[in-house]
Amino acid sequence: MKILLVDDQAIIRRGLISILSSDDKSEIIGEASDTQEALELLQKETPDLAIIDFQIGDECGLTLINEARKLGCTCKFAILTFSKDYESFQRAMAMDVVGYISLNSHPEELIYAMQIIKKGRKYYDPDLIDKLIQTQKESSIDDSRLALLTTKEKEVMQKLGMGYSNKQIAHSLYITENTVKKHVSQVLSKLELGDRTQVALFANETGLVQFKQDVVAF
Repeated sequence: MKILLVDDQAIIRRGLISILSSDDKSEIIGEASDTQEALELLQKETPDLAIIDFQIGDECGLTLINEARKLGCTCKFAILTFSKDYESFQRAMAMDVVGYISLNSHPEELIYAMQIIKKGRKYYDPDLIDKLIQTQKESSIDDSRLALLTTKEKEVMQKLGMGYSNKQIAHSLYITENTVKKHVSQVLSKLELGDRTQVALFANETGLVQFKQDVVAF
């Protein structure tokens, strides 16, 4: 997997390169310290993944992602951040980033995140996910709403909680992607949830997803 690093601090870029270089399946094909340099490298090097600091100098990394997509860049994007701010996380989720990674992560966590992303799934910082799940628990989510779902809708919901895409869900459950979309729509409607992320968190909070590892990989 070809990776582009974007961070205005050279010391952080050096640290990331040192860590990611230990993964023989990842190749650092470039690094940028500002938005303009990053946009140029994204078009020139066409990486598979761009790992971008949430704050690049005075600019937001999400703005860079938006500009890159306007230019036709089709690579995946992951965000690096020190923040555990829920609003920032929601903004990144709305941009459909494949990773939201803490700069406080241990090296092995970063390598694990790359492995998850290479598999076509998403990785979100486990501490942040735990915080969001706890927030939902404190909001007294009515678990009885699960009774409103059909067996197949619960299966689709479980896969969403495990980080599967519509294509992966369809393959796993032997149904079409169009059928998956219909089930997701029904789940959102019946549970009165706003988006797939809320469904995924609900699935984890209610115990539909049983194993801890997948709580961090959406």
